[in-house]
Amino acid sequence: MARIKLEMPDNYLFSTELAVRISDINYGGHLGNDAVLSMVHEARLRFLNHYHYTEMDVEGASIIMTDSAIVYKAEGFHGDRIQVDVTVADFNKYGCDIYYLLSNKDTAVEIAHAKTGIVFFDYDERKVLTVPEGFRNKVLRES
Repeated sequence: MARIKLEMPDNYLFSTELAVRISDINYGGHLGNDAVLSMVHEARLRFLNHYHYTEMDVEGASIIMTDSAIVYKAEGFHGDRIQVDVTVADFNKYGCDIYYLLSNKDTAVEIAHAKTGIVFFDYDERKVLTVPEGFRNKVLRES
């Protein structure tokens, strides 16, 4: 069976901390796969907010997720502090990829590698937009 492989970037633009809540724990007693995607979503919101954006307003455009990939590296448990490092890469005409490195803040053990593909979108017109130059310039300047 082929495994998903993510080539993770070397440098990250933003870091945030999330706690593993009891509702994040699955029947196996560890961090559930659905909770990891929720953590990625929260980290993306915080990343955008760091640049004074929201998912509905990035230089006047919204974003929509086109794909996601997660590679699980180790277990997480209730009460763990998860550091999520975030960066942007792989720009194309309409979007980019956002990468997330989830690690246990206390032990530095990597919990998961994740990537979400996004495109810029006009929800009123229901159409894809080009990447706002202000966004591209802002994040590329910091990387």
